[in-house]
Amino acid sequence: MSPAAPAGPTITLAQARRIALAAQGFADPPHATPTLRTFDRTLRRTRVLQIDSVSVLQRAHYMPLYSRMGPYDTGLLERATTARPRRVVESWAHEAAYLPVEHWPLLQLRRDAWRERYAASGIGVEDPDLVEEVRQRVAAEGPLTARDLDDGRPRRRDHWGWNWSAAKQALEMMMRTGDLAVAGRNAAFERRYDLPERVLPAEVLAAPVPDRPDAVRALVAMAARSHGVATVACLADYYRIGQRAAAVAVEELVEAGELEPVTVRGWSAATYLHRDAARPRRIDARALLSPFDPVVWFRPRAEALFDFRYRIEIYTPAHQRVHGYYVLPFLLGDRLVGRVDLRADRRGGRLEVLGTFAEPDAPPATAAELAVELHRMAGWLGLDAVVVAPHGDLAPALAVEIAARG
Repeated sequence: MSPAAPAGPTITLAQARRIALAAQGFADPPHATPTLRTFDRTLRRTRVLQIDSVSVLQRAHYMPLYSRMGPYDTGLLERATTARPRRVVESWAHEAAYLPVEHWPLLQLRRDAWRERYAASGIGVEDPDLVEEVRQRVAAEGPLTARDLDDGRPRRRDHWGWNWSAAKQALEMMMRTGDLAVAGRNAAFERRYDLPERVLPAEVLAAPVPDRPDAVRALVAMAARSHGVATVACLADYYRIGQRAAAVAVEELVEAGELEPVTVRGWSAATYLHRDAARPRRIDARALLSPFDPVVWFRPRAEALFDFRYRIEIYTPAHQRVHGYYVLPFLLGDRLVGRVDLRADRRGGRLEVLGTFAEPDAPPATAAELAVELHRMAGWLGLDAVVVAPHGDLAPALAVEIAARG
């Protein structure tokens, strides 16, 4: 994953897993009824909630909160992203994501990179008046969706099936460069674009923007807190920073005493421990993780920490899929012990378990624990029943457990 490891204390792989999971919030005591205080604590752990449009189960940004907080009112996230004072804003971080508003200045380097990319590609030059027309419409009428601005101009269909109008392209360009911000999403999950000064708190927009090296160092430091223990590749991936720049930041953070070089037994990669990382002796987690959860989104890290090779198969033709369309890893204790292909049949009120697979070292209690978690998730989603299809090596045992729970 990274260059050869420097000298430093040695920790076991099990210790590294526990440190990593604690940093992500899996050692936090549960709140019987999650509140905005619980939400704030959870977001301090992950720092980003990746957004994805797939809704076959539940949209990606809701899932990391559920995995850590348990069943919660999804209105907490809605209030955090829309109510004043706004706690959370949509931006480009790892990918499109929700993040604390105070991190907005640090992500100026991502907005600058988008501006350079657009300038180099010549996007917008073909229709130089359109960007200004769109800006004026948003200023006068915002917040607006692309549908509100649909101008009837020719559309593109060359990116995963998206069918973007010229107005949509202009809105996306201005959002990614920071000329516009996202005020929220409508019921159809369409972005509502507005002027930054009408979306972000004045003190956030007035905050000084750090120069690139300082921003990179701050982002790498935040990634290190969210990882607990990590390689340079892990730290670079969290906010999609180049590994060379991340490595420089890591050296500076080591010199400042914020990161400590360590050796993880069995790893050859240079690895670093955050000075504030908790080192629990035990993690008692039981959670289904979204494919876009920070614990697993960087697949080399998931494989190194959990010996869990994970690939999302949404874009894989059905006949070529190994595990299914929308497969969630199952975290039990400090191990990923299985994977489950899930679909919410909202009309029928059923949580459909389309495939269930155990990892080679899954403990005997895996099916029983998974059944408990699936019933809990079904309740959170407002579904009445869990239905298990006979696909996967864990499916028979899971079906028995589900039936025993009625």
